Amino acid sequence: MIPTPLSTGQKIRRLLLIGLVPLVLIVLFLWAGGWLTPQRLTADKLVAVLQKAGGDHPGYRRNHAKGICVIGNFVSNGNASALSRAAIFAPGETQVTGRFAIAGGNPAAPDYAVPVRSMALAFQLADGEQWRTGMNAMPLFPVATPEGFYALQTATLPDPATGKPDPQKIGAFVSQHPEFKAFAAWAKSYTPSSSWASDRFNSLNAFRFVDKAGNAHLVRWSMVPHTEYQPISAADKEDKNFLQEDIAKRLGQGPLKWDLVITVAQPGDDGSNATKIWPADRQTINAGTLVLTRAVPQQQGPCNDINYDPLILPDGIAASDDPLLNARSAAYAKSYNLRTREQSQQAGTHL
Repeated sequence: MIPTPLSTGQKIRRLLLIGLVPLVLIVLFLWAGGWLTPQRLTADKLVAVLQKAGGDHPGYRRNHAKGICVIGNFVSNGNASALSRAAIFAPGETQVTGRFAIAGGNPAAPDYAVPVRSMALAFQLADGEQWRTGMNAMPLFPVATPEGFYALQTATLPDPATGKPDPQKIGAFVSQHPEFKAFAAWAKSYTPSSSWASDRFNSLNAFRFVDKAGNAHLVRWSMVPHTEYQPISAADKEDKNFLQEDIAKRLGQGPLKWDLVITVAQPGDDGSNATKIWPADRQTINAGTLVLTRAVPQQQGPCNDINYDPLILPDGIAASDDPLLNARSAAYAKSYNLRTREQSQQAGTHL
């Protein structure tokens, strides 16, 4: 059967459709990069301001650059299985690859100079799924939105003339973001511990646990240490790597443990704002124990190539409507792509 010849109009429409596909792809690429909406906050802008604050350190994370890998297991007791159908909460053990770090983009920063510390964990579930989570040793986040975080990073950049942040810029930031005052009050009164082993690490962002019936439960979680708190000492402040040396020494002597404690929201609790602490009387569930057994330097360790994206979640755990989650995920991916490419280039120069 001989096909009917296309009319001139049909030919034009077909050519337009063929040309439209790459055009749409180009537009989407430009939009994602922020080129069409320069006022829109993008992952590129977030990563760029973090790099500007921390300095140029190729091959390292743009934030929480200084850290150490840790390895162990999570032993679930089954208590959280009523809230979430995730396989990790069934009784049993799950392999964990984690990372302790301090905030900031300088991998050579003294451990004592940075009050904010983090624990990141990647749980490798038996069914092939993963759960990745990044937690911080503070009770609340400084700001409620990605735009607020970007403004905070910008306002605290050192003035080239003084080498210190401009007080006027910080004052203007606080006036525009009054929620920051709660974090500032905590930071002013907080005395850091002498060890990552005694820090309590909090998810800060809310998530949803989904049970077997499909019901969602708004939650946050914390890793609560078994190790007793001791304040940072004068000797610690003389050793720029005291946190890493301490954790390696402790793990050389035996396992370190934290309980995974789930906090369940009540109606009216805000899951979209990480600057809001939920009341202390909320239900808590001890879901099991994290047992760390070994530490490895990060540059040669298994945690170095892990992107601890908080939105890599197994079935049974879902994101809340906290806007920080999508921003964290996008910025982590951007930072990961940059540093792994830099590491590859560095390796190539030594071939």
